[in-house]
Amino acid sequence: MRTLMKYVAIGVVAAVLAYAGQARAQFTMKLSQPTINDVTYEYFKRMKAGIEQRAGGKIKVEIYPANQLGQLPAVVEGVALGTIEAAASANGFWISLEPRFQVLDAPGLFDSVSHGYKMLNDPAIRARMATWGADKGIELLAPSLYSPLMLLSHKAVRTAGDLQGQKIRTQGGAPIQVEPLKKLGVIPVSLPLGEALPAMQNKTIDGMVGAAAPYVAFKYYDIAKPMTYLPSTLFAAPVVVNRAWLKSLGPDLEKIVREESRKAEDAFGDWNINDIKSKEEAWKQNGGEIITMSPEEAKRYVDTVTPVAASILSANPKVKEDYDALLAAAKQYR
Repeated sequence: MRTLMKYVAIGVVAAVLAYAGQARAQFTMKLSQPTINDVTYEYFKRMKAGIEQRAGGKIKVEIYPANQLGQLPAVVEGVALGTIEAAASANGFWISLEPRFQVLDAPGLFDSVSHGYKMLNDPAIRARMATWGADKGIELLAPSLYSPLMLLSHKAVRTAGDLQGQKIRTQGGAPIQVEPLKKLGVIPVSLPLGEALPAMQNKTIDGMVGAAAPYVAFKYYDIAKPMTYLPSTLFAAPVVVNRAWLKSLGPDLEKIVREESRKAEDAFGDWNINDIKSKEEAWKQNGGEIITMSPEEAKRYVDTVTPVAASILSANPKVKEDYDALLAAAKQYR
């Protein structure tokens, strides 16, 4: 009898402990990204460590890099629906939900990654961006200026004129991604990152816009060698969260997620700048070429695309208001 009582007691204790463990793990936060071993991955790792340490086991953070949860259009839809709690995506795919994201793709707005980082950490600008997507059930956690925008191409692009007639993959199909390039004679093709690699291999496209980090991570240097800086344009890959899920955490846990996500943004400062340099060196070490347009050609490029972008961004009053605010911030932080 004593032995039986002993095992019953052990079973009860085990059940209580198991229940307590389940009670502690109240929430799961899935973080999706199309890339790996880059600044977004570093950001997610820092955020995961901070949240899980402070949440006492109540939030489990899971990172899914390299499109493990699906291609970008499906992931963006998942965040809006709440089946994925948060994700990083090329900015063009968020624009399909919220047109105000367009301003992050405006050519001529950011002088450099460090300049943009200062601008987007201005308190007034952050407060403005926090309202983006509110009526679509999403909220921007981090604006994530990922890198300079790079054009990878089979044929070297050294001048604005070299773009004429080139079939180029864009990071989304919004007008801000395609119309400025059309003005340069480009034939834009909107493709998620996961579909761009085979398109480059098969030469169904002549080139693609993106960033050095994924080009190196996925060994694009085995497919094409020339990589050209597109002047005065940055690649934004915002991290966006489902608002309903965030509110479901309750005030204390929501505060932890917000604070730790903001702390993790330090990765987009010096860490990111150093990582960009290392990826560019890796590109050259693998036989790739990095091209910077001459000052004259860079000016020709910017003078051609900026009026097109300004016209697009002025069509929507809210977007124009955001664009004007960022233009003022750009001037302030130069």
